[in-house]
Amino acid sequence: MFPVESQSSVRSAPLLPLSTTLGPVHIAVTDRAEALAIWGDVVGLELLSETDGVLSLGVGGKPLIVLETGARTRVTPRTLGLYHVAIHVPTRAEMAQLVVRALRANVRIAPTDHLVSEAIYLWDHDGNGIEITFETPWRGTLGDPEAGAYAVTADGRPHSGREPIDLEDLLGELGPDPVLSPLMPAGTRIGHVHVHVRDLDEAMRFYRDGLGFGGLFIIRAFGMGDVGLHYTPHAIAFNVWAGPDARLPAPDSAGLRFFAINLPDAAALAGVRSRLAAMKVSTTEIEGGIETRDPSGNRLRVLLS
Repeated sequence: MFPVESQSSVRSAPLLPLSTTLGPVHIAVTDRAEALAIWGDVVGLELLSETDGVLSLGVGGKPLIVLETGARTRVTPRTLGLYHVAIHVPTRAEMAQLVVRALRANVRIAPTDHLVSEAIYLWDHDGNGIEITFETPWRGTLGDPEAGAYAVTADGRPHSGREPIDLEDLLGELGPDPVLSPLMPAGTRIGHVHVHVRDLDEAMRFYRDGLGFGGLFIIRAFGMGDVGLHYTPHAIAFNVWAGPDARLPAPDSAGLRFFAINLPDAAALAGVRSRLAAMKVSTTEIEGGIETRDPSGNRLRVLLS
């Protein structure tokens, strides 16, 4: 439960088209083999291409994660950057497949029931956070912080949003004679990106008023905010759990390099350019769009898809 907090200054309709999607997330890692042991063998992404230490991984020929090898140190605790990237799967059975792959590889996981979704959290060998998500909106809704509940079940009961998943029930999705798969299926996508920031309000202004996502909530007692294209699921989450004085990690450490936001048309890109200019946010023109940073220095690209 959270204290009552008005969200009237946070909530807004998205300015971006609802067909906006998240593109590949670029992440630095220290070791190719160790990275592929998690992102490939456990997560189940296929190695699509590899050039000069840059590995593109995805499903069905579509890149989702781009690993840049050559980082000198692992993720530095309590720094800005990636908290986790969420890979959303099309069926609950695919989450069960992930659990089997993780258990076979003796990889630690944290299965968590958020009510509106189920999530399996894990980390690569460098400490980059990964969330595998299956969306379950029919089970309830995100709660209203003004009413003091994180989530509310379909029959009206409060839900903490942080309960453990019944793994026996989840593995039951595979049936009595499971056929285990090494890869994620078509329809798997980047569902959301969650980053560490220094300040919730300035992050909300950037992602909502600048980029144009809809404001969902800020829960100060929890230290987290959300923006999206509709209420669930969120597209970008941000938290202050690294502390108000958190700094960007060293350039040669593992972690987030940048993530991509794909827009459906030139008018949407022009709108982002205009809003960021009005906020005096620096942008750089690149092929297909622009590159910029949020107020905490997290780098992202806004591109035409």
